[in-house]
Amino acid sequence: MNYGQFLQMIPEAFLVLALILVFCFDFKIAKAKVKGYTLYFLTVALLLVGTGICLMAEPAEAFGGLYVATPMANVMKTILAMGTLIVVIMAQPWVQAAAMKLEGEFYMLVISTLLGMFIMISSGNFLMFFLGLETASVPMACLVAFDRKKKQSAEAAAKYILTATFSSGVMLYGISLIYAAAGTLYFDDIATVLAAINPFSDQMLLPVAGLVFFFSGLGFKLSLVPFHFWTADTYQGAPTPVTGYLSVVSKGAAALAAFIILTKVFGPLVEQWEVMLGIIIMLTITVGNLFAIRQSELKRFMAFSSISQAGYIMLAALGGSQMGATALTYYVLVYVVANMAVFTVISVVEQNNGGRTDMDAYNGFYTTNPKLSFLMTLALFSLAGIPPFAGMFSKFFVFMSAVGGHEANPFWSYLVVFIALINTVVSLYYYLLIVKAMYIKKTTTPLPTFQSDANTKLALALCTAGIVAFGVVSCIYDWIAAAAV
Repeated sequence: MNYGQFLQMIPEAFLVLALILVFCFDFKIAKAKVKGYTLYFLTVALLLVGTGICLMAEPAEAFGGLYVATPMANVMKTILAMGTLIVVIMAQPWVQAAAMKLEGEFYMLVISTLLGMFIMISSGNFLMFFLGLETASVPMACLVAFDRKKKQSAEAAAKYILTATFSSGVMLYGISLIYAAAGTLYFDDIATVLAAINPFSDQMLLPVAGLVFFFSGLGFKLSLVPFHFWTADTYQGAPTPVTGYLSVVSKGAAALAAFIILTKVFGPLVEQWEVMLGIIIMLTITVGNLFAIRQSELKRFMAFSSISQAGYIMLAALGGSQMGATALTYYVLVYVVANMAVFTVISVVEQNNGGRTDMDAYNGFYTTNPKLSFLMTLALFSLAGIPPFAGMFSKFFVFMSAVGGHEANPFWSYLVVFIALINTVVSLYYYLLIVKAMYIKKTTTPLPTFQSDANTKLALALCTAGIVAFGVVSCIYDWIAAAAV
């Protein structure tokens, strides 16, 4: 083996180095009073450098095609590293207050999960992809159970890991069927074999069955209906910073990986999977929206919102075009900043209001904390797709990619987009329920006035700047589009 090929995996190699540095530093200063802040600044610095490395990374291939870093994969890595940086910043008050002297462990788990996601989206082989998926999933389960004083956290982790184990088994079964049909696990080779098979012959049954089982396992990671049952309980029980991390960063990695595999590996089966994907998208958006309306607990509310958003993200994969890859990546970028802004506000309110996360706690929020209410409103408007915020542009590009890259069966794509458009109106209604609580509803016991710490202000400033700038600074979309080409 030529170990020099590891130099082609610069983003992943740097994360391994970052993991070792955080571990050694945590071990060295275990008894120091400045431990948390020192590790915090070290982790933030490492993630900043990692984001820069992903931004400047060149396309590369290593180990005979096991590892393939395309320009689009490098763009998504940059977005995921940026999202992880925001999570670390917004989680710092909680880590210092409630992490029970496990700051180093928290940062190591976050970096380990990010490493797994990087491997997922740079895989050129199903075995490599599965290893990346498990590298991301196992530390995430530890993060969900991180708050040892809360029974809900342990319960959420148990549901997450049990469902993840079952979905991994289903995915492995699908991969075994694909291997039986193609005799290889390499993406390019599988696509070549499938293209040579008569689509109406019995030989196509095995790869189609493999596709169904594989996508069922991946649907768990994306919280697609009907693989979404774990989402609400896990989001509610997990610590709020972990919930934010789970809702945005892992979803972005899984979405791009699903797009790459559907278009690159199963491109010859597009007539088979386009109907399956369209049905799942319509169910995911509709079920997510309808159940979100009925929620009174804000983290469960955001769980069903994230289920609906997953449907919109996968809508870009329906066309299977370069425009779809651009729209998907841009949507993830906008979704990261908008959703993290909401979870940052939820986290700071939870810490200053006795751990409450129910929606009634936000009644009259504007009267005592107008700035946080305003920033929360901007983020919710972006998630709903209201102009002129970035969320409106991301939804527009997703809709255009779904209908523009689908010349073979335009009626089906227009039907799916029509259902998604109707659901956009529904989502506007339930996002406005929170705005109504903050600005219109009255209460005799509103939230107390409190001062946010510097880390919360920084996280909100970064997210708000993204919500506003990503919709009007066209060079960002051009950068993503150039990578898709």
